[in-house]
Amino acid sequence: MLTRYLANLSRGRLILWCYFIWYVVVLVRYFDPSLRIWLTSVGLSFIVGIALFISTASAGTNRVRLDRWQVIRLFMMPFCVSSFSALVKGKGFVLVFSPKPGEVLLAVALCGLLCGVVALLKPRGQLGISP
Repeated sequence: MLTRYLANLSRGRLILWCYFIWYVVVLVRYFDPSLRIWLTSVGLSFIVGIALFISTASAGTNRVRLDRWQVIRLFMMPFCVSSFSALVKGKGFVLVFSPKPGEVLLAVALCGLLCGVVALLKPRGQLGISP
């Protein structure tokens, strides 16, 4: 089942998984148990998630039906962004890049590994390889 999911993974979802990997590397390295960080992130996720849902599903003339995972991502992204920002504050990050090259290398390597696995599992025609 996991191999089928990876083999059918779209480019857009692969990019989103790489974003998530980057977030998890930072989360593991800089985790802060402060309840204030996590409650603020949940609150922002709720407020921004509702705004994103309205702007994507019902702000136009036609209502758009989003699937469950699309809606989850609309709320998860603001949570990840706000908690990421709180976790790295004052840690010397430049944009989203750690000042420690090993951490950047780990995140890039894990994303590269995922991309490599997906490329290996894709049917030949989807890789641009002719028979």
